[in-house]
Amino acid sequence: MNKGVIVVLVVLAAAVLVAPAIVGRMAEKSMDENLNWAARESGELTVRSERFDRGWFSSEGRHRIELRDGQLVTALQGAGTDADEFPVLIVHTKIDHGIAQVATGAGDLVSTMQLELADGRIVDLPGTIYSKVGLGGSLRSNYVLEAGSLTEGEASATWGDADIAIEADPSTGEAEFDGEVGSLSIGDGKESLSLAGLTFEGTQKRTRFGLATGRIAFSLSDLTVRSPGNPPAGIRSMSVNAVTDMDDDRVGADASLSMAVHRVPRIGEMSFDVDLHLAGADAEALGRMQQAMKDARSSAQDPTAVAATIEDDLKQLFAAGFEMRFDRFEVTLPQGTAQMKMQLEFAKRDPATFDWTSLLLSAEATVDVSIPAAVVDTAGRDNPQVAMAVGGGFLVRQDDVYVMKAQLKKGLATVNGAPIPIPLGGF
Repeated sequence: MNKGVIVVLVVLAAAVLVAPAIVGRMAEKSMDENLNWAARESGELTVRSERFDRGWFSSEGRHRIELRDGQLVTALQGAGTDADEFPVLIVHTKIDHGIAQVATGAGDLVSTMQLELADGRIVDLPGTIYSKVGLGGSLRSNYVLEAGSLTEGEASATWGDADIAIEADPSTGEAEFDGEVGSLSIGDGKESLSLAGLTFEGTQKRTRFGLATGRIAFSLSDLTVRSPGNPPAGIRSMSVNAVTDMDDDRVGADASLSMAVHRVPRIGEMSFDVDLHLAGADAEALGRMQQAMKDARSSAQDPTAVAATIEDDLKQLFAAGFEMRFDRFEVTLPQGTAQMKMQLEFAKRDPATFDWTSLLLSAEATVDVSIPAAVVDTAGRDNPQVAMAVGGGFLVRQDDVYVMKAQLKKGLATVNGAPIPIPLGGF
């Protein structure tokens, strides 16, 4: 046999033997990148690799995911939960990176999860995550949960099937996701929380400004909290649809929200419907503001300090000009539906000479409000400010509703046709 052929065969054999180890190392790096990317996106998680045992054809890893300072931690602490009581999510992952995975250029991952409680106890969480991690960092992941139940002392939980899929690439900031979560019920014999189900799907792409564009659709059915001596509370239904896009350095968005809540004491059943439109907003300013607020959440920064931090970017946003509309803002009550439409337009101005007074002089705004008379009359009996709004002509009765038509143009504000002075000196 030709010596050259023998050399080629030996090199190929060595590559076949060595390649799985190389793929294993790259798969490990890719997995860490994806976990850290997810933590950065949330802004309130810390991911730490506890262990990674790399084998020739398969490897096993263990990661800890913990809450860090931010809005969620602040909310939990406000509800009486100390920081040392927060549970830790532990993710165990096995990566196969043998010959078959070398051929496809990806590692196969199977992950299971546990919850480490404050007292050191470990609770196995149901469901399994099946993933493929590409050598370039891309991830395709599928969380599968079969219906089941769990009892721990007086606490119990039952759940239906769930299937959640995500494709992400940290190098490009692109992601696609969709999921369906079945019924869920958690209780301790006294209080309970139940969910009939939820679905979601969407896409995301990170831009050079740090903002994400894409779309999301989300729907939820019957999220109910029950406690002794209180009527059921929560959300009967909710749907959200939103699209965000980018035109050069300007951001546009359209979003709609519909939500119905359980019966509210002294009011009854309520529902909300909102349609929002944004056009031409400065992406650079919005990106910096978003990052500043994310940093503030992670460090529990004082709101006053945050306002001072973003003031220059806020001025840049308004100086660049944009349009925002509430095409629909409706609150439906047993007495009828309160409606509002609002349009705001801010013309482009020279950033060097921009100030808040000039903004008021150049902005244009219209607000149309309609409220059922039964709502206004009832509220006016308990709230003197509502009575003052009626007496002052801000709310005018027309048949069975009260209306308000407000307008701002070239620094002149009117409400129902009457001029309203603006104290420009205060700006």
